[in-house]
Amino acid sequence: MKVAFVVQRYGPEVNGGAELLCRWVAEHLVPYGDIHVLTTCALDYMRWENVYPAGEDVQNAVHVHRFPVDYPRNVRLFERYSRSLFMEQHTYLDELEWMRQQGPVSTELLDYIEQQRAAFDAFIFITYLYATSYFGLPLVPGKAILVPAAHDEPMLYLSMFRALFNIPRYIIFNTHAEQRLVHRVFGNRHIPSSVVGTGINVPADVSAERFRRKYGLRGPFVLYVGRIDKSKNVPELLDYFSHVQGAHLPDLKLVLIGRGPAQIPPHPAIVPLGFVSEEDKFDALQAAAVLIVPSRYESLSMTVLEAWLMGKPVLVNGACDVLKEQCLRSNGGLYYRNYDEFALVLRTLLSLPELQSQLGRQGQVYTRASYSWPVIEKGYLYAIARGISAWE
Repeated sequence: MKVAFVVQRYGPEVNGGAELLCRWVAEHLVPYGDIHVLTTCALDYMRWENVYPAGEDVQNAVHVHRFPVDYPRNVRLFERYSRSLFMEQHTYLDELEWMRQQGPVSTELLDYIEQQRAAFDAFIFITYLYATSYFGLPLVPGKAILVPAAHDEPMLYLSMFRALFNIPRYIIFNTHAEQRLVHRVFGNRHIPSSVVGTGINVPADVSAERFRRKYGLRGPFVLYVGRIDKSKNVPELLDYFSHVQGAHLPDLKLVLIGRGPAQIPPHPAIVPLGFVSEEDKFDALQAAAVLIVPSRYESLSMTVLEAWLMGKPVLVNGACDVLKEQCLRSNGGLYYRNYDEFALVLRTLLSLPELQSQLGRQGQVYTRASYSWPVIEKGYLYAIARGISAWE
């Protein structure tokens, strides 16, 4: 089989959840077929400026085709337009203009999809939210598989997406909560679908002590891994942590791993490390007492699965149904809905090492059973086979 993954950006330097899922799944499907990735030359998800050279390359046996973005995004103008769109009455054409500004728009990428549609058995579009999927998927409706990575967020309710979610021949969801959400919003239960998720690549050598030595961390710390962005609710996490640390946990630190536009105020107990290697990230997970995930919008938290594989408990935002359901299904973590609950649960976890260990072990068992790579590979191969049989 010859399969093309279509995603907005791609590469080892790209650590976004959906993009990382795309790269890992594509690499794991190489033994089963001819795997290609169609993407842009962008690296930064805010401005979509062309960074990678255009053309074809081979990375870990995956054929990567990069196409230039037509224009960068003006972040300030886009944010202003978005506020206006979601706060005022608007038309379908206004939504199309929002997608044009959302980007990344690559005419050469879209032309390639249309011209090469007969050359591929399936096109797997990663995330519903970007122009690569919105404008690309309708070009190959008979061969389209969508991995929506949908969140219960304002964008999901735009009328422009109703058609998109009813076009694919197959939909791959990351969690049962995401599947229920999409079916409720779009009424598309008639489209074949399944819940698959992703596996996790764990380094062969993981060392908590190596991380502590490298970054000079000796005391207890909690960890955040992901984009440093208000869309991930990081400012609230910083505020909550500052208050609970100052009032109740003076020796505790918060370590942040990731990049993004959100400002991190100077604080002696907040340690921003920026982008780190996979080795450092897993070392950090091994060394941390708890992983905290403050996001309200997730379709699947890969970092939660990584923490559980390291035997660590998680503390998540209960406003996110996906994160809450992951904790309830696994018994591997706890959740909060406001500052008081955040402070109480975090203090309880840190005061009961045996509870930390128990939650971490339960999360580890759950992740190994549900998100091992053989399980994920089988799920994707089944979806591709169902999609192909539907259009033959």
